[in-house]
Amino acid sequence: MTSILLVEDDFALAMGTEYALQAEGYEVIHAGNLMQARKELERNPDLILLDVMLPDGNGFDFCKEVRENNRQVPIIFLTAVEDEINIVQGLELGADDYVTKPYRVKELLSRIAANIRRSKIGQKDETQYSFGKHIFYINEFRLTQGDQNVECTPSELRLLKELVQNEGQVLTRNQLLERLYDAEENYIDDNTLSVYMKRLRDKLGEDAEWIETVRGVGYRLKKRG
Repeated sequence: MTSILLVEDDFALAMGTEYALQAEGYEVIHAGNLMQARKELERNPDLILLDVMLPDGNGFDFCKEVRENNRQVPIIFLTAVEDEINIVQGLELGADDYVTKPYRVKELLSRIAANIRRSKIGQKDETQYSFGKHIFYINEFRLTQGDQNVECTPSELRLLKELVQNEGQVLTRNQLLERLYDAEENYIDDNTLSVYMKRLRDKLGEDAEWIETVRGVGYRLKKRG
């Protein structure tokens, strides 16, 4: 499960954010100050949501510490200050993104998903992904079984790519809907997602079992052994 370290001293805001993140399938580690954040950092979170002003210091110092220790975990600043100087300072210290309070939950979730996705792409240097009898050539956007190409639409391959790049992680239907689009660059709806998933599974045949349905939540590609 993807874990997020939330460094926020506003208890009400932290609880609301934690609830929204957990509803999307994330594990949330909450720290109300920098001392707690430094301890929780040992749990190697997949992303950090970092408030700027904290009781025992500021988020800029913590961001600098993280980067000086060569940790490449994505950092998103949560800032109530719309001052461009503060935003630029955070990015120059190594932050990946920022969200201005009060933020919309959907926007925050979208920023989190995008940064985690970019991080995982950077960590993976493989250009092909093998599962069952199939091989997905990520850079070539091509799926094969044995020596034969499996004819898939671009949308079906985008769906497979999302699952591959998040191997073992549950992706909610909402997350997939936000990331997928059709040939005309239009975002797809819930019914269309179901159609794409069915077509992809049909084309995978016996290997369709690699794509697990998590009832009431979404889908997950099983981890390879």
